[in-house]
Amino acid sequence: MKIGIVGAGIAGRILAWKMLKRGFTVTLFDKNSLNSEAACSFAAAGILSPLAELEMAEPTIYELGSRSMQLYPQLINELEQPVFYRQIGSLVTAHSSDKVELNHFHRMLKHKLDRCDEHVQNIVIADKEPELAHMGEGLWVTNEGQLDTIGLLNALQQILLKKGVEWKEQVEVKEVEAGQVKTDTDGYAFDWVFDCRGMGAKNELPLRAVRGELLWLQADDVKIDHLTRLVHPRYRIYIVPRPNNFYLLGATEIESEDYSPVSVRSSLELLSAAYSLHKSFGEARIIKQVVNCRPALPDNLPKVEIEDGIGRINGLYRHGILMAPAVVEQMMIKFYQAISSQKEGENAVNS
Repeated sequence: MKIGIVGAGIAGRILAWKMLKRGFTVTLFDKNSLNSEAACSFAAAGILSPLAELEMAEPTIYELGSRSMQLYPQLINELEQPVFYRQIGSLVTAHSSDKVELNHFHRMLKHKLDRCDEHVQNIVIADKEPELAHMGEGLWVTNEGQLDTIGLLNALQQILLKKGVEWKEQVEVKEVEAGQVKTDTDGYAFDWVFDCRGMGAKNELPLRAVRGELLWLQADDVKIDHLTRLVHPRYRIYIVPRPNNFYLLGATEIESEDYSPVSVRSSLELLSAAYSLHKSFGEARIIKQVVNCRPALPDNLPKVEIEDGIGRINGLYRHGILMAPAVVEQMMIKFYQAISSQKEGENAVNS
């Protein structure tokens, strides 16, 4: 069976790997060059926090994220290139003047999840991160983690190419139909086609862009191991530790299809928050800034749908890395149900 997948973000790459493992012939289309980091998946911080995200998300996000947390270790073990992955829980804290916001955050989690207390503990932050002792008390979300998004995407690319995926780079797909992928100059026929284009599918779906901004810092004098969220009345800041004293700093979410560089206001808010959390961030070096736009549907929930000859994954919003393995798993289940129904129909006709 010949499979065409349009879009080489996190969902497209994982789907291609799953199809390849099952013996299908896979062609992957992407508008970017092979080694480009332009896809919005490359701009993700790699936060695996289904419970903490539940504060402002629907239960579906928590369920898909929790399932992905179960799937990620197996996926990473299948790859031939090592990928940084850590699951030691996350911290949520606030300055003394904002503790009411932290209490509200905790109440929201309890309201949305009956089993919240199984995974959220009130702690003294210094017990987990001595250098953050001045933050006083906070929350430890015990089952959350993080991974290196860029490392994961590169490892998937490496194994897909090695195992025989035909990767059509710098190809702008204009139409995706059942069994058909069309560009300005060519048409390609497949048994099944899967559309994972994100914002590239905005002519077919009611998508809107949600801008995200991320700063990479190198801070040799900061020693923080846990993903840490700083709760504030106006924003939620996260600091994501990576090997070699790198820290990813982000949280901005702007309703705009704007790919221009990080704004002064966002930079000031992010850097001021980091400095308030740990004074040694004042001597950190800004290694790079990353901006991209995530695809969101009106309900902010993912779309995983399939019809005869075509499947669609889209609307992963700000949770693409968190949900991708579970979303692809759902698509594979729907796909096998669809081809099973096709075979039953063919057998009925033949009989």
